[in-house]
Amino acid sequence: MVPDLPTVQEDGRGGIDRTHQFVDASQDGRFNGNGGANGVTNGVTNGNGTPPCNNVTDLQPAYPTNKPISHPPPAENGAFHSPLQRLNANATFWPPLKAVPLASYYKLHRIPSVDHLTVMAEAQDRNDVQPIELPLNEPTHTEEPQDKSPTNGIHNKILEQVVRTPGRQPSPQPTHLTVPGPGHPRVLQEQGSGYVAPVFEGKEQQMDQVMDQIEEKGFIPSEFVESETNWFYNELGIDDMYFQTESVEAIVNHILSLYAGKIAAFARDDGRLEIRLDKEAADHAVYIDTSKPGVSVTNGPRYEQRIDEKYINGSLGDSSYRVESFRSASHLPGEKDQQLRCYFVYKCDFTNPNPGLEETNLDIIGEKRFLQKATQNTKDIYQEVMNHAVSRTGPVIETFEIEGSREKRLVIAYRQGSAMGLFSALSDLYHYYGATSSRKYVEQFSNGITIMSIYLRPLSQSAPSMKYPPIEASIHQIMKEVSLLYCIPQNKFQWHFASGRLSLQETIYAHCVWVFVGHFLNRLGSEYTSLTSILDPNNSAHAEMLSKIKRRLRTETFTSDYILEIINKYPDLVRALYLAFANTHYVQTRGEQDDFLPTLSYLRLKEDPILDDNQLKDKISKTVVNEHDEMVMTAFRVFNAAVLKTNFYTPTKVALSFRLNPTFLPEVEYPQPLYGMFLVISSEFRGFHLRFRDIARGGIRIVKSRNKEAYSINARSLFDENYNLANTQQRKNKDIPEGGSKGVILLDVHHQDKVRVAFEKYIDSIMDLLLKPASPGIKDPIVDLHGQEEILFMGPDENTADLVNWATEHARKRGASWWKSFFTGKSPKLGGIPHDAYGMTTLSVREYVLGIYRKLSLDETTVRKLQTGGPDGDLGSNEILLGREKYTAIVDGAGVLVDPQGLDRTELLRLAKKRVMISDYDTSKLSSTGYRILVDESNITLPSGEVVNNGMIFRNTFHLRGGNQFDVFVPCGGRPESIDLGSVNKLIVDGKSTIPYIVEGANLFITQDAKLRLEKAGCILYKDASANKGGVTSSSLEVLASLSFDDAGFEENMCIREDGTVPAFYDAYVKEVQETIKKNAALEFEAIWREHQQTGTARSTLSDTLSIAITKLDEELQKTELWKNVELRRSVLQDALPKLLLEKIGLDLIVQRVPDNYLRAIFGSYLASRFVYEHGSSPSQFAFFEFMSKRMARLHPQPGNHGTAPMNGVGA
Repeated sequence: MVPDLPTVQEDGRGGIDRTHQFVDASQDGRFNGNGGANGVTNGVTNGNGTPPCNNVTDLQPAYPTNKPISHPPPAENGAFHSPLQRLNANATFWPPLKAVPLASYYKLHRIPSVDHLTVMAEAQDRNDVQPIELPLNEPTHTEEPQDKSPTNGIHNKILEQVVRTPGRQPSPQPTHLTVPGPGHPRVLQEQGSGYVAPVFEGKEQQMDQVMDQIEEKGFIPSEFVESETNWFYNELGIDDMYFQTESVEAIVNHILSLYAGKIAAFARDDGRLEIRLDKEAADHAVYIDTSKPGVSVTNGPRYEQRIDEKYINGSLGDSSYRVESFRSASHLPGEKDQQLRCYFVYKCDFTNPNPGLEETNLDIIGEKRFLQKATQNTKDIYQEVMNHAVSRTGPVIETFEIEGSREKRLVIAYRQGSAMGLFSALSDLYHYYGATSSRKYVEQFSNGITIMSIYLRPLSQSAPSMKYPPIEASIHQIMKEVSLLYCIPQNKFQWHFASGRLSLQETIYAHCVWVFVGHFLNRLGSEYTSLTSILDPNNSAHAEMLSKIKRRLRTETFTSDYILEIINKYPDLVRALYLAFANTHYVQTRGEQDDFLPTLSYLRLKEDPILDDNQLKDKISKTVVNEHDEMVMTAFRVFNAAVLKTNFYTPTKVALSFRLNPTFLPEVEYPQPLYGMFLVISSEFRGFHLRFRDIARGGIRIVKSRNKEAYSINARSLFDENYNLANTQQRKNKDIPEGGSKGVILLDVHHQDKVRVAFEKYIDSIMDLLLKPASPGIKDPIVDLHGQEEILFMGPDENTADLVNWATEHARKRGASWWKSFFTGKSPKLGGIPHDAYGMTTLSVREYVLGIYRKLSLDETTVRKLQTGGPDGDLGSNEILLGREKYTAIVDGAGVLVDPQGLDRTELLRLAKKRVMISDYDTSKLSSTGYRILVDESNITLPSGEVVNNGMIFRNTFHLRGGNQFDVFVPCGGRPESIDLGSVNKLIVDGKSTIPYIVEGANLFITQDAKLRLEKAGCILYKDASANKGGVTSSSLEVLASLSFDDAGFEENMCIREDGTVPAFYDAYVKEVQETIKKNAALEFEAIWREHQQTGTARSTLSDTLSIAITKLDEELQKTELWKNVELRRSVLQDALPKLLLEKIGLDLIVQRVPDNYLRAIFGSYLASRFVYEHGSSPSQFAFFEFMSKRMARLHPQPGNHGTAPMNGVGA
């Protein structure tokens, strides 16, 4: 909490009134004022004990109601006037929360009467307007409110009756936002811009030189030279910094250009004066343009967009730029509604270019011009904002009133590069609400923070401006929508917003649905359906073939541009569809006392009815002009119906997240139904998180694209890739309680360098939907149609391995009770168990390799081995360290290393321990027939006489060379589908596989159809879903430990100390995890070997068959009455849980701490996997009865004892 600051007096210019309380997100939205209460969750008191009633929700306009109402002061003894003013028993102020009553919603979001606005505006201009006061809280009624539904049929929705996720915990938030309201505005007593440029002593002399040169040019008549020069120097608001920076020649050119614009106006038919001047130098730029206040120009030079693209968006480190912008105080000659807008851009010169990222002292991180020009008041404001910004993921948004003026100062801080295009988009936002800016500043700081300061004032009180609310009201709405704008500063429908056709909410909603439509509209047609009826989707080879055909059939009928073109044609439909979305998901947080309601389209003069789905269907069919248009617009209805919860209306957010019901997915394309689906959208990325069970775990990967074409391909396959990865994870997770999940983040084509920004926004916005909001005005309640608590378990994947520590710490900062288990793969100092350090994945792979040797009585040391994935990787290095085979070839990123006589084992161990590529191998240790070919080499002759023309091609195809060089092949790295149906024949000679044994350590290295061909040719092959499951087992047991310990116990027993000391429990637990991995792998190996011997079914098929059998039985067991048998439950958990956890914590405490649905998953997965491993994938109908009879007999060794009473108080 930032303490109240004293008023800062500065050279007679006044100071900042710091008496207003504001929300600090890091303190759960608590206020602290003049004696006010702290720690209130749903409401707070101000200094005199009354509720401030100034909490606002996202997207809410604030303007005076027609009946002024006020808070009575407290009685002299400090008592409240009414019991209703006291805190409720649960420390809340407000009556039951309601979803927005659309009648009030529309009555208030439309324009108040012109007469009322006129009276208010005139009173405000006279400075005699009464304070806008808020209502007292009415009594909280338990009965249903009286039905006051309007003629359009919309009823109020009590929020407590909307399905609410149970048990979600308070969440300190990633963003700071002042809670606006009329109670105690933050008033700046300082007059002026907050910047004072150093006086340019040579200004008068320079002005004389400028006039002399202008006269020499002869373009401006001599009698006008002085007046034009004086106008430029003294009436445009340009400060002395410009004149001190620019040369006399440059200033002369600017004045001549402005005068030329005036002359050119006489040649125009409309006589309008248009001046467009720009100068771009290496370290600064100047832009001057004619500007109509309050109007966004969608054509012309678009200087603000150019400033965004050329200077602000790319600002980072030494290449940062600050911006100053001024509007001329007077109108242009002969122009009543036009002024000049000037922009000055300067390259930053920092006091300290390389401070720590957490440094906040402005004197250290500030830019020299800023420190020289900013007043003490401005520095105080920026210092306060900076203190918040360094600890936030998202923006800091503050507003101040200027004493004696209707002008408002809006201050926004955010991390550099996290909101591209925000500077120009802000202009569209405040123009939409009838405000214009007099001055704007963009300051960069060397700790990576950008701060914008915008001075806003209402348009002049002319007739056209009367359609806008007073700025005293609209400033609050502008603040709220800055958060929405931050998520997507430049959406695909920005033009509709800039022109006033659609509101910001409507355009961003349309943008999100455009993303949704692009992923789910391309249907496959009847041909694909017919094909699926012929092929067996449960057959692995058929399923893979269907997947490939699906990719081919998905022609680009609906490109993203075509979808965009269609949506752009129907803004009225977008508005109607958005109203239906808002009617479901907007929440009025303070019932009828909520004076700040959202402006869906504040400036429209008529009320639109809220249409139900059938009415929307009818409206779409009557409006669209062809079938394609109808398909696209109908997808909006599908989206609306699928959204179960969203952070769209959360006041502070960094990206937009939607929890979707996946039942809209066609079964013919996605036969395995998803349990949960998240869609996350930001300007930098789009992403999904998919899971097949409530309790599921999988990695989060970030996908990059080399160019626009690659991005288009990646976008088209994004969802299918995510679905397939999660499905593979589901099959791999057969031994553990978690089902399969996966998250995929696709970086936008223009943001390929935003890996960290995208990951942080993705994680934080999903957490918005998992955590209970507890900070009014910061994180307001959301409508939760899912109605169940959700916990996600995630892990590292491509491009995210170094980010999981941040995610873990962020979950802890946001108050998530499950922060310890949120991510696996984290640092051991946070309780993580690194797979590579302990060889977790390799232990499982080795168990299959050793199983083959054991079954066939092979001497490991004589087996010739090929391995892809070298000593620099996790799996490859540990395979070398654990294996004792005769390595004859290794392929990695550097190239190919071969020695038919066997590579030197000591040298290989050296490389594996150092984690370096084969390019570091000492070639002097190769035999006469050995060689090394690196990828950048060409025209190399091998010992056999063969010439290698291209090292890269040789490396990529070496594993397909065939011959009888190798006995076993263990892929530990390489691209997916490196061996497919087209290339597998190179490994088959005379119908016989050239490599007898293959254990697929790398995921998806061989396609399913290629595996079957190899097995038919005699190869003993174990696929990735079986062999490569050690890592998921380790992660699952890491999660279990995180859930079982409390915070103190977790840090004591599972977190490695800063000095590297390893707790004794951690060391022992890792060893138990390793033994569990080997045991599970051995059980599956034996089951597959046995069933293959019995049935002749390919091992690759049996692997999937076993997975499906275990998963299906697991789900059935969790739903049976067996779980209610407490003795059986405890017996199974005693066997399934790690012995060390049971000894350290005890079963009763574990059952108390671990979520019930997670315990059910442990129960089901353990019984199912043990049964299937023992009895196979197609057991007899009596097998399970026999299996369970044996287990029940263990519970009751004495005949006749069949009691099932609860033990130790653990209920059924």
